Amino acid sequence: MAHVATWKKDMVSEIVQDILDNPVVAVVDLHGIPGQQIQEMRAGLREHVKLKMTKNNLMLLALEEASKTKPGIEGLKVFVHGQCAIVATDMNPFKLYKKLESTMTPAAAKPGELAPIDIIVPKGPTPFGPGPIIGELQKIGLPAAIEAGKIAIRKETTLVKRGEPIPAPVAAMLPKLEILPMIVGMDMRSAFEDGTVYGKDVLAIPDDYYSTMFATAAYNARALAIEITYVSDVTIVPLITKAFREAMGLSISAAIPTKENMKILLAKADSHMLAIASVSGYTNDSIAARLSSAAVAAVSVPSTGSAPAEQKVEEEEEQVTEEEAAAGLSALFG
Repeated sequence: MAHVATWKKDMVSEIVQDILDNPVVAVVDLHGIPGQQIQEMRAGLREHVKLKMTKNNLMLLALEEASKTKPGIEGLKVFVHGQCAIVATDMNPFKLYKKLESTMTPAAAKPGELAPIDIIVPKGPTPFGPGPIIGELQKIGLPAAIEAGKIAIRKETTLVKRGEPIPAPVAAMLPKLEILPMIVGMDMRSAFEDGTVYGKDVLAIPDDYYSTMFATAAYNARALAIEITYVSDVTIVPLITKAFREAMGLSISAAIPTKENMKILLAKADSHMLAIASVSGYTNDSIAARLSSAAVAAVSVPSTGSAPAEQKVEEEEEQVTEEEAAAGLSALFG
């Protein structure tokens, strides 16, 4: 049997112990993160997170061994590939995801990396004064020229489209232009808790997702209850308000006088009286003055459709007092 180095056995044992000692275990992607930055990130997470980086086959062995005590943890094995690490923590998976997401920072692109977005150089001045670098800018496809003592890009230019490899000359120039297109950090691939493996798509939800969802559900349930006239402590006030509003509308439409609608009925009758007087030619000084005033108002306010016109009539009706309405009716019908 081949000899296995002691450090490998120790590393597997450490990972297994971390997995068994913590309720949540995750696999995180470390691709593209410089070693120094990884150490800084690890220091920032040390209070609640244990992170182990080693050979992938050792992490797979640790997961397999831990599954004997913690069934289901082997579901993380499919996420162990490339440059990754195992994280063990007492934080729940969603808080852990947010914590790791906070480690994401802009970084320079390396030659051959795929552009995560369209890499665009905006129009305008660059940090460079006149010099040989203008030729380097032009060589990578940027329309550079000297303007007001500075090298400027004359037109917004897309150097690399999303998903395309970044050429070496472009990768070298982007940091000089203060363009950092890559985002690096501890990217959680998956997490395990209580026998369940959560994918990134489940964990990557906004902070207010569930509160907004419950608020929307409550709003829709209340609206439905009011629509079907379901009486409850929550709906009784809006149902009574709705019933009063509909009763008021019906009484006005049927011209049934009540204490609540008398002013509105008088205003409506006054409006109809003016309309009849206008088309019939009947007039006296009081009615003529009101008709003339209404005509001037109609000319001075351009018509923009039926809705504004109706609104204006309603406003006029509301401004008519009971005394004015009664006087108008008396003048018209003797």
